[in-house]
Amino acid sequence: MALALTWPVVLAVLCGAVLHAGWNALVKSSGDKELDTALVHFIGGVVALPALLWVGLPPPAAAPFIAASLVIHIAYYITLAGAYKHGDLGMTYPIMRGSAPLLVALGSSAVLGETPSALAWAGVLGVTVGVAMVGLAHPGQALHHGRALRYALTNAVVIACYTFVDGSGVRISVAAGSGALNYVLLLFVLDGLPYPALVVWRRDAAGRRAIAAYARQRWPLAALGGTASIGSYAIALWAMTRAPVAAVSALRETSVLFATVLGAWLLKEPLGPQRLLGALVIVAGVVALRFG
Repeated sequence: MALALTWPVVLAVLCGAVLHAGWNALVKSSGDKELDTALVHFIGGVVALPALLWVGLPPPAAAPFIAASLVIHIAYYITLAGAYKHGDLGMTYPIMRGSAPLLVALGSSAVLGETPSALAWAGVLGVTVGVAMVGLAHPGQALHHGRALRYALTNAVVIACYTFVDGSGVRISVAAGSGALNYVLLLFVLDGLPYPALVVWRRDAAGRRAIAAYARQRWPLAALGGTASIGSYAIALWAMTRAPVAAVSALRETSVLFATVLGAWLLKEPLGPQRLLGALVIVAGVVALRFG
């Protein structure tokens, strides 16, 4: 099958972007970013388990990719929680999500044998620049939050790494006669344990006792966030079996638009003209990606 970013794939990835922005806003709105991140993914694993039993396991050829992805995702959650702990959603989320597509595009030729066209490159750069405009509406403020910036940039590198691993793994799974959903569900079932275990291990006795009370209060929202996370990533990986990985990676980061709106609406974070202009640049980038 020829890889092409058709309009149905574009619309599907945009829906996934909304889901991704939603669960990230949920984590940012909490009083304990690390614990909420752990809870979202633990309950996400619980939600994924019966679905996995229904659809079945991916082929054995996918196992090395899932194992590598699990290790990389632990780094993802650590840097994600660190970024949200030290910076606003409206600043850190765009930096994390906007830098990753450029890294994926730069590495696609060497890692995946995919070379973006000139128009696709224009789209990737458009999304990246637009995301920077949205996320860095106050550049001086971002630079003064050095710890949040370091976490966010490290997270972008981690995102690029798991994008390559899972993009390759899901294609191998589909080529072996399985589906993208089988790969994603097993990944989420296994991924629901390592980071929550790390969070629990890092707490003292009093902190561990408080986890149960916190979970009882937050589990309905965490279940919603976990389900959104599964849906978002399932759509993205399915799209990578239909379109170039760099294009899907860039398109998925339109979630920054939705995160910015959620940050302004729910978290009362500032929204100014530069962010609105950045949104228009992102839309232009999406159009270039579609026709690239």
